[in-house]
Amino acid sequence: MTLNMAKQAQRPCQSERRSSGAARGDYEACVPYKKVWSLLVAAWKSTSLLLAMTPFLCRSLKLPDSGGAMLGQAGSSSGDCKDIIIEGGTLLSMVDGQLPLKNVSIVIRGESIADIRVRDPKSPRPRNAQIIDARETIIMPGLVNAHGHTAMTLFRGLADDVPLKEWLFEKIFPAEAKHLKKETVYWGSLLGCVEMIASGTTTVSDGYFFQDATAEAFDRAGMRALVAQGVIDFPAPGVPDPRENLKAGKGFIEKWLHFSDRIRPGLFCHSLTTCSESTLRGAMEISEEFSLPLQMHLSETSQEVNEVFLNTGRRPAFYLHDIGVANDHLIAVHAVHLDEPEMHLLAERKTRIVHVPESNMKLASGAAKTSQMLKMGLKVALGTDGCASNNNLDLFQEMGTAAKLDKVFTSNPVNMDAATVLKMATVWGAEVLGLERDIGTIEIGKKADIIIIDLEKPHLVPLYNPFSTLVYSANGADVRDVIINGRILMRDRKFQTIDTDEIMAEVKSISERIKRTSLC
Repeated sequence: MTLNMAKQAQRPCQSERRSSGAARGDYEACVPYKKVWSLLVAAWKSTSLLLAMTPFLCRSLKLPDSGGAMLGQAGSSSGDCKDIIIEGGTLLSMVDGQLPLKNVSIVIRGESIADIRVRDPKSPRPRNAQIIDARETIIMPGLVNAHGHTAMTLFRGLADDVPLKEWLFEKIFPAEAKHLKKETVYWGSLLGCVEMIASGTTTVSDGYFFQDATAEAFDRAGMRALVAQGVIDFPAPGVPDPRENLKAGKGFIEKWLHFSDRIRPGLFCHSLTTCSESTLRGAMEISEEFSLPLQMHLSETSQEVNEVFLNTGRRPAFYLHDIGVANDHLIAVHAVHLDEPEMHLLAERKTRIVHVPESNMKLASGAAKTSQMLKMGLKVALGTDGCASNNNLDLFQEMGTAAKLDKVFTSNPVNMDAATVLKMATVWGAEVLGLERDIGTIEIGKKADIIIIDLEKPHLVPLYNPFSTLVYSANGADVRDVIINGRILMRDRKFQTIDTDEIMAEVKSISERIKRTSLC
């Protein structure tokens, strides 16, 4: 087999993809990739020759350089033949107890962080390394958006300035019923990926409908994601028969469970007022079977709390405890109207919380008692919710809002300090999603999910405290570079792997169809 033949056969393929049948588009490209290598191995029958030829073939065929990993040796599977070295800048590792480290050198090899040290200009660099000049920047872990409905970018600005119940039942649910399908969810999710990557989010926890399309979009964009199939007890997009909701959810998990290290499936029960006791129990049983989290809106409004109490005689958290759903698999989102006994209960049960302050403010749901939750030992992450109730996915803005909102409602300027809020958006976000072994901090051996913040901006000068600067002064547009799983997705504010113009054009076209229905 000649190199020309191999070039004709080869198509782009990421080695982290596990199943060519799990998603759309070019995923069948993995097959010719494997054929190229198997034919080369069969033709040469020489391990030493193959290992010697690997770097040359990688550059010639533009294939991932596994450094011999296919023959049982440890090596890279990143899809990039070169190490990436980030040089200069101030590192906020978000490791507990570590102070900011200036003038660092971070080596990324494959998907992971291989080395961190103070930069030495005299130290030799690995051959063929790709250098990122990070002087006058902050280097930090990628942000974790712990709750969102990414495809709802489609409905950004569609129904503003109305109460939650009217917003949901008279505006959003009808719009979803008319316009959600695989194609629209795919493009809406891709637009959300563009927005999140551009503002420094590298991991998102998403709950919605037509989640096959959402997972495909996240994979194409290169993001890390917990993708949860929506479960609700009335006809929903993609699941017209609510009696099939748990079956559909379990099928979704089984389909995507081993697809990729970056994409993790799960279930999302909409709320206690839209899911029955049997549905909630069944969703938790499935989540426990696969050792996955179960996401749920909880105590978002006082009206919801009153309705649950009227139907069950219990407040929401105690009702969940009674039916066996309040445990360490549960991720409770909003949690605005939890009282103190409920907080103690959820802390004892190791239930995790996601705070979404801007959505809560916009829909006048209230302000969650976040600082009190933290004092009680609850683990709290930060999320944006969907674009129809926020209306953006900028987690930097969410951090500033979270800090200031808590100070106002507690009349205490000390509460929710900048370092605490930054933990909610990074390391605690990873812990809430069960991903703390891989992401959330910058440490040797962890996945290389890293963002670089450009400090050469008027609103970021001077720099006294990097935590305060990031939370109170920075915004998503200050993110210069984004690396996820060792792959550069944005460099100098330019996307490297996806066509943003195409994505925005597709969503604009979909929005024209939505406008013609006069939903606005």
